[in-house]
Amino acid sequence: MKIAIEAQRIFRKRKHGMDIVVLEMLRKLQKLDTVNEYVVLVGSDEDRCLQETPTMKIIIAGPYIYPLWEQITLPRLVKRIKPDFLHCTSNTAPLHCSVPLVLTLHDVIFLDNQNKGSDSLYQKFGNIYRALIVRRIYRTCLKIITVSHKEEQEIINTLQIQPSQIQVVYNGVSTYFKYEPINSRILRKYIEEPGYILIFGNTATKKNTTRMIKAYSQYLKHSSIKRKLLLCDFSEEQFNALIEKENLSNIRKQVVLSGYIKNTELPQIYSSAFVFVYTSLYESFGIPQLEAMACRTPVITSNTSAMPEIAGEKATLVNPYNVDEIVGALIKLEKDDQYYKEQQDYGEKRAKLFSWHNTAKEILQIYEQLEAEGFKPKRK
Repeated sequence: MKIAIEAQRIFRKRKHGMDIVVLEMLRKLQKLDTVNEYVVLVGSDEDRCLQETPTMKIIIAGPYIYPLWEQITLPRLVKRIKPDFLHCTSNTAPLHCSVPLVLTLHDVIFLDNQNKGSDSLYQKFGNIYRALIVRRIYRTCLKIITVSHKEEQEIINTLQIQPSQIQVVYNGVSTYFKYEPINSRILRKYIEEPGYILIFGNTATKKNTTRMIKAYSQYLKHSSIKRKLLLCDFSEEQFNALIEKENLSNIRKQVVLSGYIKNTELPQIYSSAFVFVYTSLYESFGIPQLEAMACRTPVITSNTSAMPEIAGEKATLVNPYNVDEIVGALIKLEKDDQYYKEQQDYGEKRAKLFSWHNTAKEILQIYEQLEAEGFKPKRK
């Protein structure tokens, strides 16, 4: 087979969820499959994190603006290279493409929530764009791949597709996520002392940052230790606006803003944390919770969407809408040493169930199945 894979954002320096997923998948496919021919289509940027191999070529092309790249540049590249099919890895795909499509659809929350909440204009535009594209292309896809059984059911119910058109392939955890002894050189780039509460900030409504900050404020009232909060990937301007709006300015001295943390330094940040709070309102998978678990850091996560499926039934699960439950979980971990140790052991064991090798292996099996079926979409 000749397989084209869209990986437009993987060369950007500040990688996030979907970028990591496709990058790790590609790295494992390079090792697993030396028979088929791959052409990876990437936008031009600074971090050349994937190298070519004899069976995997990389084509770099602009412009960087995603809709233009996806709807104009990508179809032109595909028409030129003539693959058997194009695998688009980040929820959307060209409206007009000269070859069949495989789509990784991570979630469909944007179909229900595209203009709600306090999302930025950029986020709202992204949701509108995704909704417009997905509603037009999903019926023509050879296969839709998603990342959890919970999300599979959401997609089936929302788009009314046949179950045979969709398949679940779990994400993995990169092997460098494991417990690391404290490295003062790395740690002090972000915070002075270990034993902090760790949160990833985000302005998207579904990430629930405001309630997590409120929970931290309440935690300070109940805790005798009063640990610092390390808030990652959240600007000072965003944070100051949030605490002013919520009348939480009294916590300012307890909060450290780290900015963006490189993925290779995250194991140290997880390992040095007392707990990772990841109480998002909606996740189709939730890679960060497994990364923290792999580093033996207890995780407080949500009992909604796919998060219980991935974190497992013995994880510390709370209602993300209930600030008191988040606070209660923090205090329990702080006061109950045995429970804390149990969560460390459980998380480390749970994370080992998810690997990028398995992800790539299952993706390759899908490609081979499509070849056997002659690259023809199944109609309703």
